[in-house]
Amino acid sequence: MIDVQHRQTPFQVCLNREWITVQQPMTVAALLLSKNTLATRAAVSGATRFAVCGMGVCQECRVTVDDQPHQLACQVWCKEGMVIETGGENARD
Repeated sequence: MIDVQHRQTPFQVCLNREWITVQQPMTVAALLLSKNTLATRAAVSGATRFAVCGMGVCQECRVTVDDQPHQLACQVWCKEGMVIETGGENARD
């Protein structure tokens, strides 16, 4: 578990091949919202998906984190050097 209460220093994460600075502790889903990235993956039909429940039940917020697929963006806290890939419009489940 990441000690989010004591992290004060901004840090960098890579989101869809772009390095960005995270200013405060947040989940990957919150980071995606802050960057207006509202498609975590694409369904078989091609429809985009994003977090619905915010607590890991719906599993609509699945992303790849550090080469580990199917991570729940609403449950994973951003950490320094993390590489996040969303499926977005070009991916399939």
